[in-house]
Amino acid sequence: MSVNDSPAAALSGSAVDGGVADPTAFVPPTVFAAEAIVDLEAIRHNIRTFRAHYPQGKIMAAVKADAFGHGAPASATAALEGGADLLGFARLSEALQLRATGEEAPMFAWLNDVPNFARHARANDIDISVSGLDNLRAVAAENTGVNVHLEVETGLNRGGTVAAEWETLVAEAARFEAEGSLSIRGIWSHLSHAGDLDAERTRAQSDRLQQAIQTARAAGLDPEFTHLANSSGVSLIDPSLYNMVRLGAGVYGIDEAGIGLRHAMTLTARVMQVKRAFAGEGVSYSHTYTLERDTTLALIAVGYADGLPWAAAGKAEVWLGGKRRRVAGRISMDQIMVDLGDDPVAEGDTAILFGPGTQGEPTVSEWAAWAGTLEHEIYCGIGARINRRYIN
Repeated sequence: MSVNDSPAAALSGSAVDGGVADPTAFVPPTVFAAEAIVDLEAIRHNIRTFRAHYPQGKIMAAVKADAFGHGAPASATAALEGGADLLGFARLSEALQLRATGEEAPMFAWLNDVPNFARHARANDIDISVSGLDNLRAVAAENTGVNVHLEVETGLNRGGTVAAEWETLVAEAARFEAEGSLSIRGIWSHLSHAGDLDAERTRAQSDRLQQAIQTARAAGLDPEFTHLANSSGVSLIDPSLYNMVRLGAGVYGIDEAGIGLRHAMTLTARVMQVKRAFAGEGVSYSHTYTLERDTTLALIAVGYADGLPWAAAGKAEVWLGGKRRRVAGRISMDQIMVDLGDDPVAEGDTAILFGPGTQGEPTVSEWAAWAGTLEHEIYCGIGARINRRYIN
């Protein structure tokens, strides 16, 4: 630990009586133990890549869950610069938070998680979803004229109106729209197997949604938007059937369809300590890793509290000192140990936990495989202690 990074150096403040600094005033660090470096040009590139596959219609970029851990404000701006038309959110509260920063782009949120949600959505020009009759009636009761997208259950069996209630729902929606209490702006559903590139199930869901749209039009509704495809679904669904796609994982480089996307995040962390250890000694909790030879160990300040999956222990690697290094032993809450052999590495050096893989470093896909999880979960788990730094 250098002098500038010491706890004493992090505490300073304005002069008080007699010119003595306030020792309780915290000055944020300028050198971080770990950083998530987000390449905004990669996000723009990914949107442009999708546009090449979907030249007509609107693109909604999902920036839910703080843009899959990448940071919503900067990621939203990059997505819009890349050609996205709207921003998507799971929760209305997320959309309201971004709107409060001054973002003026069109927004859509599909979970209404705040009191008086229709009023707040209408006041902030945010479209919301309606998933069933009770939800529809609650929106109409607020009488705001809010823009609504009706969600259809087509096979995911999550949110959405089931077939048995759809005809009643669209009839009531038409009546409420005529009264002015809401406006039906869209009809949509969500795919269950697009990530598996299951074309048959995807087509079946599309057929159900097409039938629901026909029923809605017969009831007098004329939605501006119809949408079904997510990032993977863009390659599976006839683009002429709908006029909008909702892109989530693909915005950040998770390329399930293999269309040439680029990962936007590189996770790095500093070496905090280097020390020698000896053959036969164990490393980290429960000594699940035993040294077969004398070696050098590096302590790196990132752990499962920061998003590294505990389940990846025993398989995980990092890039340090120009090559891949094995994570030695269990992943702790705040740190990991890395086996260096006899190679020279110094305190303050930077390890790459994952990145695009262009230098030979591990990728987020590898971390997901080591932990038996999804790339999505790795990205979304990168914690608040990790500084986000944006590059172009």
